[in-house]
Amino acid sequence: MSSFKFILLPKILNGGIAGIVGVTCVFPLDLVKTRLQNQQIGPNGERMYNSMLDCFKKTYRSEGYFGMYRGSGVNILLITPEKAIKLTANDFFRYKFTTKDGKLPVTSQMAAGGMAGLCQIVITTPMELLKIQLQDAGRVAAQMKASGQAANIPKISATSITMQLLKEKGIFGLYKGTFATMTRDVSFSVIYFPLFALLNSFG
Repeated sequence: MSSFKFILLPKILNGGIAGIVGVTCVFPLDLVKTRLQNQQIGPNGERMYNSMLDCFKKTYRSEGYFGMYRGSGVNILLITPEKAIKLTANDFFRYKFTTKDGKLPVTSQMAAGGMAGLCQIVITTPMELLKIQLQDAGRVAAQMKASGQAANIPKISATSITMQLLKEKGIFGLYKGTFATMTRDVSFSVIYFPLFALLNSFG
């Protein structure tokens, strides 16, 4: 049991670092995806963004380099505890599901991964909700700026959105969309962890 605890810390640190690097690399793409999905189509079919490239250009032009990372602070702040929960849960359930003769069948590995993904949504569901709302707030602000309403653009932050959701809907307001997040994270973890263990065994 002591060796199980001993190897946990480096996995958490490595997972946290990998998560931060991953957020930094892919976040602009995620922001563009969110804005393309949420853009409003005008009465004559006009769109604010015509393509991914057009969205990149307009976002960079109106909000600068850091505008491409609007909402990323929430992810970076929560990515380490998310990875910690996922890795800890996976290792814990793999430890529990290992048979007395030291074997861990593939089905048990998949079950351990699924349980890890289930535990992960405690962090990922509110993180996804806040991230999407912050990303979309940038789109709304850009539209208001383009229409000459820059003075009326509200100040929006992760803290203000969190407090508004808590005030209006309580703690459960942060967990809107849990089922969709659970479906994604559990199915991913069921495949990812056994596959990672298999590839790691070849080394």
